[in-house]
Amino acid sequence: MKTEMRKTSSLLGIGMVALLGLSACGGDAEEPAAESDQEMTEETMESEAPMDEETESMESEEPMDEESESMGEADPAANLVGASCEAYAEEVPEGDGSVEGMAQDPVATAASNNPMLTTLTAAVSGELNPDVDLVDTLNGDEFTVIAPTDDAFAAIPEEDLNAVVEDADMLTDVLTYHVIPGQLSPDEIAGEHETVNGATVTVEGEGDDLMFDEAGLVCGGVMTDNATVYMVDAVLMPAAAEE
Repeated sequence: MKTEMRKTSSLLGIGMVALLGLSACGGDAEEPAAESDQEMTEETMESEAPMDEETESMESEEPMDEESESMGEADPAANLVGASCEAYAEEVPEGDGSVEGMAQDPVATAASNNPMLTTLTAAVSGELNPDVDLVDTLNGDEFTVIAPTDDAFAAIPEEDLNAVVEDADMLTDVLTYHVIPGQLSPDEIAGEHETVNGATVTVEGEGDDLMFDEAGLVCGGVMTDNATVYMVDAVLMPAAAEE
């Protein structure tokens, strides 16, 4: 009897040890799983963080790009010079012939929209003499254009003006004498410049006091899509046309 009780006790003891061992093994197996879940969560957060930072960076750059584009657009009125620029702005405050409007078109087209340059426009477009049409030439390259206003043409005696208009070669010489290859800003315009005519025009002074041969400045530094325009108060005559 005692022997059987001892055997039973021994079996129970072995069973308890086995159970404890299984419990311990089970506990150890669960902990790595928890650690693995934690590691996966950290890795996921780390992989998502750069995407969030990149997204924020892209979002912050968009307004800067728009601002840069805005800054890159030049103000067409930024370099205006001339005592009559204010009067020009009052006469043509908006529309195609205004300072802002002329900046959108090539120079012959822009001049045709300016109510102060109707006679010059007629002269270069073949309207005054069908054998003289310089529109494509003026619109096709970069120029500095000395543009006599309507008042400047009106100051020429009618007989003299008609004599020039009727002679295609002379009219071409006069008109191309008002055109300098390349665009010259107000701080570059002073000096002697060879014109498309081949003769040299002399520009003296600075700012509002600029003189183009004997013509005074009305308003200059007016930008077009391909040229810089200086409106003047007299028609320039090359030496050949004066003889």
